[in-house]
Amino acid sequence: MTRTITVGIDGSPESRAAAEWAAREAGLRDLPVRLLHVWEPVPAPMAEDPILGTETHQYWTRQVPRKMGEGLRLRHPGLEVSCDQRSGPPANTLVEAIEEAELLVLGSRALSGLGGFLVGSVGQSVIAQAEIPVVLVRAGEMAADEHVLDPAGIPSAATAFRPVVVGIGIDSPDDNVLAFAFEEAQRRRTALHVVSGWQLPPYYPYVLATGSLPDEGVARRKAADLTRVILPWRQRYPGVEVIEVSRSGSPARHLVDVAHDASLVVVGRRIRRNPFGAHIGAVTHAVLHHATAPVAVVAHP
Repeated sequence: MTRTITVGIDGSPESRAAAEWAAREAGLRDLPVRLLHVWEPVPAPMAEDPILGTETHQYWTRQVPRKMGEGLRLRHPGLEVSCDQRSGPPANTLVEAIEEAELLVLGSRALSGLGGFLVGSVGQSVIAQAEIPVVLVRAGEMAADEHVLDPAGIPSAATAFRPVVVGIGIDSPDDNVLAFAFEEAQRRRTALHVVSGWQLPPYYPYVLATGSLPDEGVARRKAADLTRVILPWRQRYPGVEVIEVSRSGSPARHLVDVAHDASLVVVGRRIRRNPFGAHIGAVTHAVLHHATAPVAVVAHP
């Protein structure tokens, strides 16, 4: 079966932005786009109603992927677009339907006045369960948002891509997350910012209280550790410019700061088999709510 970039759609502005992002990503990957519309069955008391019944509901839900597919084909000539519909609980049905997908793209509402995302319960549940990368795209996301301004300072999709940003933990860097980030930077022919946040040793506040100067050796060691971790990846992707960012403090805050001018932010999520709770992770959860660029969540063991 041909692998696809699958988009969860519902006709909302958020899902339209996700579909547009998926179409652009499909062009970079030379893959088809699959529009997946999941609808919940009509409750029994409404099923027999001639206006609100099952047949009427199915008719209108069929229009959503059909019209969105027609629009994508017009705006992206040559793009292969297929439409699919499933019925059931949205989050579980989406996860079950993406086994053959290479990437799942979902829309998310932008937080008014704050930037970032408002990740609903369906999005959080899908991210917590899916074992393929999931990309969250804000409503209103445009192609020009992923590119640097032109010489006149005007947004343009004809200029170079903004950098890709990835967050890693030095103590447990994951190959899946790094490979995804390097591949995305290589496809976009842009730089990759590798961000690592770390905490000072627990005795550090007592050292500062004595009036001693900060131990710059800690920062140097952490930076050297990051360089060591990234070196094999630099060698594997010699065409990707890598900028290493090692800072003390909150990893999420540093990621959001560096990602302010990014085209894509990449974070990891550890796979957990426990069925209870949404296992996304504190850093990934914070980045999802505060990053202004699309966020890719890559599951890893």
